[in-house]
Amino acid sequence: MGRNSRNQKGFSLAEALMATVVLGIAAAGVLLPFTSGASIRAEGERRTLAAKLASDLMEQFVNTPFADLADGGGYVDELQGQVKDASGIVFTDSMYANFSRSASFDSSQSHFVIVTVWVKYNGNELINLKRLISE
Repeated sequence: MGRNSRNQKGFSLAEALMATVVLGIAAAGVLLPFTSGASIRAEGERRTLAAKLASDLMEQFVNTPFADLADGGGYVDELQGQVKDASGIVFTDSMYANFSRSASFDSSQSHFVIVTVWVKYNGNELINLKRLISE
């Protein structure tokens, strides 16, 4: 038999390239939802942690004697990577590295104090929590 015989088995280069392109498109279609799902999951984890950080800081204000809060307004600022626990120790875990917190309290009203807590991730606000604290 000669080299140009039609009975040869296998794929030509064009057929192999076409199969590779089709497989690549199919793989991208299957994997795309997984990558977007991972980013949505990470965003959910960040928001959950931000809610916990906001709640923890708000709890510190709630546990502060009312007379200390009612003396005047104030502002608390924990810069990115400097978020502290209730005892004042900076969180060293890497999951807190991009978070920052701030809070303000306004005692212009005589019977209650308005406390606002903000939690940011890389400078973007995730949580804004307000609460009235009274005697």
